[in-house]
Amino acid sequence: ALLVPTTILAHQHFQTFRERMNEFPIHIEMLSRFRSAKQQREAIAKLSDGTIDIIIGTHRLLSEDVKFKNLGLLVIDEEQRFGVKHKERLKQMRVMVDVLTMSATPIPRTLHMALMGARDLSHIETPPRNRLPVITEIHEWEDDLIRNTVNRELERGGQVYVVHNRVKTIDGVRRILHDIVPHARIAVAHGQLPEKQLELIMMDFISRKYDVLISTMIIENGLDIPNVNTIIIDHAERFGLSQLYQLRGRVGRSTEQAYAYLVIHSNTRLTHLAQKRLRAIQDFTDLGSGFKVALRDMEIRGIGNILGKEQSGNIQAVGFDLYCKLLEESVSSIKSKTELKETETVPDRYTDPKLDVDFDLVIPPDYIYSEVERITIYHRMVNFRDLNDVEKMKDELRDRFGPVPDSIIRLIDTIELKIMAGKLYASRIALKGDTMRIDFSDVAKEDDYFFKNILPALMNENKSDVRFIGDADKLGVELRLSGSDKNEQMSYAKNLLNTIN
Repeated sequence: ALLVPTTILAHQHFQTFRERMNEFPIHIEMLSRFRSAKQQREAIAKLSDGTIDIIIGTHRLLSEDVKFKNLGLLVIDEEQRFGVKHKERLKQMRVMVDVLTMSATPIPRTLHMALMGARDLSHIETPPRNRLPVITEIHEWEDDLIRNTVNRELERGGQVYVVHNRVKTIDGVRRILHDIVPHARIAVAHGQLPEKQLELIMMDFISRKYDVLISTMIIENGLDIPNVNTIIIDHAERFGLSQLYQLRGRVGRSTEQAYAYLVIHSNTRLTHLAQKRLRAIQDFTDLGSGFKVALRDMEIRGIGNILGKEQSGNIQAVGFDLYCKLLEESVSSIKSKTELKETETVPDRYTDPKLDVDFDLVIPPDYIYSEVERITIYHRMVNFRDLNDVEKMKDELRDRFGPVPDSIIRLIDTIELKIMAGKLYASRIALKGDTMRIDFSDVAKEDDYFFKNILPALMNENKSDVRFIGDADKLGVELRLSGSDKNEQMSYAKNLLNTIN
């Protein structure tokens, strides 16, 4: 099942799916207001008996009368357009269903849940080949500017979107545009039009029977018309940051240079938040910058509440820091219980030692280009507590980015040392030259297992090159590492700690 927020996007997906699946024995149907009541009843009946393989639909898919014989995969396109009530309805379908949600600009709550580990997140940065960033400018409304903008696009054979999100005044905008560019063929589209009329207008625009489409936000989600490469957003200060990003994404969908004009009026007073939004959308023009836009949106709007209906706003009851701490602890607790049932590999005595090394631990920018992705990888690595996780990370890096360079191998080796030391009650592990020092936590001083097993094993493994450090405040050992270079020394240290573990 493919769930989308608008009838126009559903129709576009329906056409695309039929074209791509044409040579396969797959039955595809659509549920939206573009379908008659009879067609909808027939589609619902076929869904319940399993005749339909792929159903593409709007909110109609969430109705109580829609039943699936054996739903295996639910894809939610433009997830940010669905409210909490819709998502609660979806949860009833999710017991044994794989769910893939897609969005260029996830709502703050969804993004925060992903960053906290409550949801899995994949980030696609690579744009289609030969795609150019959209040039974005902020202007006051001037007739000459609008005339030149529209004429320039028409002269190169393109089409123009004009977004005005007020149905009551949209015909007035059409009259103004007709006076400014009388030779342009202008159409008006909004959600209050009869479905057949709206469908006809959109089909005619796609067929290039119109030069300019004046519309409300109905074009925001997923429309793919490569010939439209200029968009004028009227009263841009009234739109949210993610809405502006989504609207800008409607142009530049070919190899042509695209332009987005955020238009404000001279009698409009911009609020501080509106200024922030406009500045952010102007700053983030790089291809694939939706993730950065979503992060900025989360910063501006707040993160909402995963236990309530709020999708944005501040966590006022307990404070942001405490909320994040509580959420992270809960997620970690649930995950660790599940993993322990399966593997039982993480010992209860694990401490989280600090790392202190005299060499660089870096992920080269030419290996992972995205700064956000590099930070994410760092964050995941330093929180590993199991060597199996490190092995999985190696495989993931090879799969996503190619052969792993020596600098990252050294980083991974150091993370493995940290994990091994953590299982030995270490509070700090330092690597300086050919020396490794391990300081033990206060927990070690109170545990008989440490003095009977761990400490004697460390002392006996390397009798001639080990120095015991013990006084009222400190407890640790200092070991000389064998090997002529750093790689051999790291290998020696890992073998030593692994033997004791």
